[in-house]
Amino acid sequence: MRAQFVLSEIGVGLRRNLTMTFAVVVSVALSLALFGGSLLMSDQVTKMKGYWYDKVNVSIFLCNKSDAENDPNCAKGAVTEDQKKAILADLKKMSVVETVTYESQDEAYKHYKEQFGDSPLAGSLTPDQMQESYRIKLKNPEQYKVIASAFNGRDGVQSVQDQKGILDNLFGLLNGMNWAARAVMAMMLVVALMLIVNTVRVSAFSRRRETGIMRLVGASGFYIQAPFIMEAAVAGLIGGTVACGFLVTARYFIIDHGLDLAHKLTLINFIGWDAVLTKLPLILATSLLMPALAAFFALRKYLKV
Repeated sequence: MRAQFVLSEIGVGLRRNLTMTFAVVVSVALSLALFGGSLLMSDQVTKMKGYWYDKVNVSIFLCNKSDAENDPNCAKGAVTEDQKKAILADLKKMSVVETVTYESQDEAYKHYKEQFGDSPLAGSLTPDQMQESYRIKLKNPEQYKVIASAFNGRDGVQSVQDQKGILDNLFGLLNGMNWAARAVMAMMLVVALMLIVNTVRVSAFSRRRETGIMRLVGASGFYIQAPFIMEAAVAGLIGGTVACGFLVTARYFIIDHGLDLAHKLTLINFIGWDAVLTKLPLILATSLLMPALAAFFALRKYLKV
């Protein structure tokens, strides 16, 4: 009988404050969708880091004849065969180096044509204008400075470049976007909590006569508060379910189908369904507990029991 009463009171409260309940559902859904999205973005960045940092190379570009005339780093002339052998021998001695690959001027020219063949500049370049280079794969990409300090300024070396630096800029942008999403999520959560508190206040005020009678007949504080707390929890749970639907739909249509990014952007290693599904229980639990706790503390102030 008590359970039936509590359930009936929940239904009454939701119907009486239908517009505010709808606002709570929408705000909780949007804030938790952003919450889940930020968690997935963090997973995506971590996955991309693991994937790309394992593939990045450090490149040692060697001086050619053109550099000898125009680049201060190559003032002593183009790289010689002895200098190339010495650089290669020193690289192979370094414990941080996993593999070393040599790229000739002809190979560099071929790769340039493959990547930038449509560029107007491509037609004016010749193989002898390209730079020879050593492509070094490190055991730990974080140890780029060891290579840079050892070979920058060395005779025959034009520059030492780290591809990881380019990726760091990309990941910095992604992390910045992620933090912006979290800031918007925090604001949405504050709005949702304020709506929940106001909804509970209005609901308690509209039923003040019933609660007064319940106090007079000796009903416990929890028994009086339970319908209001569960009313907020139900609205929050509906919002959480909608947020889960947003995330599943976004993963399905953006990555797998619709935009089909998984096939169009093959260079990006996207997170799988397991990453999405593991976030859903957390979102549902948050959507249930957050409104319930907000209602509980609101009732302590606005509902004297």
